[in-house]
Amino acid sequence: MSALAHLGSAHSAPGAPGGPATARRRHRFLPYLLLLPGAAWLLLFFALPLLQLAAASLYDPNGSLSTGYALTWAFGNYPAALQAYWPQFGRSFLYAGLALVLALLMGYPLAYAIACKAGRWKNLLLVCVVAPMFTSFLVRTLAWKTILSDNGWLVGLLRDVHLLGPDGRLLATPIAVVLGLTYNFLPFLVLPLYASLERLDQRLLEAASDLYASAWQTFRRVTLPLSMPGLIAGTLLFFIPATGDYINAELLGTPKEYMIGNVIDSAFLVRLDYPQGAALSFLLMSAILAVVFVYLRRAGTEEVL
Repeated sequence: MSALAHLGSAHSAPGAPGGPATARRRHRFLPYLLLLPGAAWLLLFFALPLLQLAAASLYDPNGSLSTGYALTWAFGNYPAALQAYWPQFGRSFLYAGLALVLALLMGYPLAYAIACKAGRWKNLLLVCVVAPMFTSFLVRTLAWKTILSDNGWLVGLLRDVHLLGPDGRLLATPIAVVLGLTYNFLPFLVLPLYASLERLDQRLLEAASDLYASAWQTFRRVTLPLSMPGLIAGTLLFFIPATGDYINAELLGTPKEYMIGNVIDSAFLVRLDYPQGAALSFLLMSAILAVVFVYLRRAGTEEVL
């Protein structure tokens, strides 16, 4: 009996293999093990390509695919690229900003109507918002090319009501590019807004009404602050891809409307100027990160959590 008791006490000792201490250690490392697949994915398909792109941005600008590129730490690629293409940088942020304002004017009322007023039609309206995403980005942009064409019904209507001159047009103008950006990225703004507004406690709106608040005061002091997490997330999800887009400017505009994404595309695939294309990519990423950082500092990062 004493031998069995000694054996049992050995198995229950804190440091014994398979004891409580070992189980605690396993539980402590379990979250890190669960993170391994995602961390490996980010390392292989994000961090390593990003390092390769950083190295390419420092290649000798006088090299080529035929002669080969040498890593000469040519930091001068960055100011040279910015000096050559600063108008496209400014145009990218201008078009993305205008499209964001237009999307907010349409997307916020739409998200509010779906979340608070749609009733049993809520799911159907959500499907209508998401349904265009099931179609290729390229096909949707080509559809806008048809809608905005000189012989299309929209241009004809605007000419009939004298909002466009007899020779006025929408296609191949900045208006077309901004409209294309707005349409293509609108769901990225509406869905986070809907998620925030759908959780809005309607009793708060009723309380504001009981305190004789007007509709505008209720919106400004209750609805808008409570929807800020969705608003901030939606504006970021809209603005970041819109700034780097090049398809809309390619199909709906002319070289006069090209954005920095068009220049990067041409540098890599047409001119085969890898150092310049990589430098422009890093400049664009840095500019977007700076804008996002300032925006979150102003809005408060706790609003997104």
